[in-house]
Amino acid sequence: MQDWEPERYLRFSSERTRPARELLAQLDLEAPQQISDLGCGPGNSSALLYQRWPQAQITGVDNSPAMLAQARSALPECRFIAADIAHWQPDTPQQLIFANASLQWLGDHPRLFPHLAAQLDHGGCLAVQMPDNMAEPTHALMRATARALGFPPAGREALLPAEHYYDLLCDSGCRVDLWRTTYYHVMPSVAAIIDWLSSTGLRPWLAPLNAGQQAQFLDNYASQLSQAYPPRRDGQRLMRFPRLFIIARRG
Repeated sequence: MQDWEPERYLRFSSERTRPARELLAQLDLEAPQQISDLGCGPGNSSALLYQRWPQAQITGVDNSPAMLAQARSALPECRFIAADIAHWQPDTPQQLIFANASLQWLGDHPRLFPHLAAQLDHGGCLAVQMPDNMAEPTHALMRATARALGFPPAGREALLPAEHYYDLLCDSGCRVDLWRTTYYHVMPSVAAIIDWLSSTGLRPWLAPLNAGQQAQFLDNYASQLSQAYPPRRDGQRLMRFPRLFIIARRG
């Protein structure tokens, strides 16, 4: 799969950063010294962490060279490293592990979440936000389009039920708070919805296709999206976007 595109991802930076800001607002940590931002992308979430705790050692972790280059350019005060989150292990226990819209891309959450909790210092927090939109038309129609055209299945796995994350983290010695928020993003057109998704959810579906197949996929997909997201009275379209939030404090 081609590398991520920071410029396209940041076209909706306000909407993408809002959940990170709202997750951060629920953290009551006084002065964490070691903070890791897992799946830091172009650094938009790392910037929020740095603004709140400028004296901390903040390390952004990602596997995209393009995203890491963008983050390093935007935030020279922070450290950014290339690593696979599934096997990531810091040198020292962390007071905060922050993961905004990244862990949904990884499989085997029954192993991943206890592994991340084990990297926390006593009293440290794992703060997670994940899109929970696999049943939404945006993603259901990706699957339907691929089936109709005979293209291979792709995409990420659905999240576990919220109760499973609660049990996994409680068993890992954490106190857990979790909630779900549904955003309604105001989009000017179906093309804008596709532009949003082209930098995230559509990537694994389009990656194995040639240019002609990609065009066929997107034409079919856009036609279905137009029915699923009809224009409102002002001509805008509302893209419903549920997200799951988790804060787990160890000890």
